[in-house]
Amino acid sequence: MSFTTKIKNEISEIYDTRSEMLAELSGFIRNNGYIEDGKLYLTTENKTIADRIAKFIRDIYDVNAKFGKKDNVNFSKTKLNLITIDEKVDFILQDVGYYSKDNTYLETPPTYITGANEEIRAYLRGTFLCQGSINDPQTSYHMEFLIDKPDESVFVQRLLNIFDLNAKILSRNNGFMIYIKEADKISDFLKIIRATNAVLYFEDVRVYHQEKNMANRLNNCEQANIDKVIQTANEQLKYIEIIEKNMLVELLDEKTQEVFEYRKKYPEASLKELSEIISLETNKPITKSGLNHRFRKIKELATKLENS
Repeated sequence: MSFTTKIKNEISEIYDTRSEMLAELSGFIRNNGYIEDGKLYLTTENKTIADRIAKFIRDIYDVNAKFGKKDNVNFSKTKLNLITIDEKVDFILQDVGYYSKDNTYLETPPTYITGANEEIRAYLRGTFLCQGSINDPQTSYHMEFLIDKPDESVFVQRLLNIFDLNAKILSRNNGFMIYIKEADKISDFLKIIRATNAVLYFEDVRVYHQEKNMANRLNNCEQANIDKVIQTANEQLKYIEIIEKNMLVELLDEKTQEVFEYRKKYPEASLKELSEIISLETNKPITKSGLNHRFRKIKELATKLENS
């Protein structure tokens, strides 16, 4: 079962007030319904959603929807659940804000449909049930609505952005895609439509990814530091080898000769580790800065010998 299906099954169990049911029906019918021979047809792959929509129509309008099956236009083997309403069709379409009183299609629903926050949430829930999808966060962060009509797509985007979800629109050959790619915004949307279990799962996966990414960054940083230590030590050993080859160690002062010998003794130690070792073994504290100063003297002498 896909993540989207789990979300839709979960929100299909939400109990709504009458105004919320009306708003959810409006979002579903305006973005899914079509009228033919005086009948209203609605389709969905999900039987749970079909039962929910039929229940709303029965509870609000005292109309029993008829159920059937229809071929999926996406060439899927799964048949679509077909909901047919053949009673009070004009009244229902006017009530949900699909038609005006003179049976003219409304580009956007009347203000009473989404007059309060809970009704906006319900309208978005209804639209998501028929046209929305969210990728499993295990794969990627992506949420989208596929809307046929331009005014409706702008309307849905505006409703989403009332909640600061940063939803954007792309034009497609078959309509418009409203999408969100920010993980925290997708999580907020799941809270808005009251998909509590989906939120918990989404956040668990998101936290896991964040911790995994942090661990990878720390490992990469640690490896980079190790590589830097090895590179620095190898350069210092190369300068030491040049000086020894020329048998001119005595040109270095006593303290620098001491560092010279300790680097040979501990070729893989970092400057911090080497300073601690020298300080402990000689009982003469030396800092990383002091070590650097003496290694610069070794480098200067080696460079002169190499270029002479």
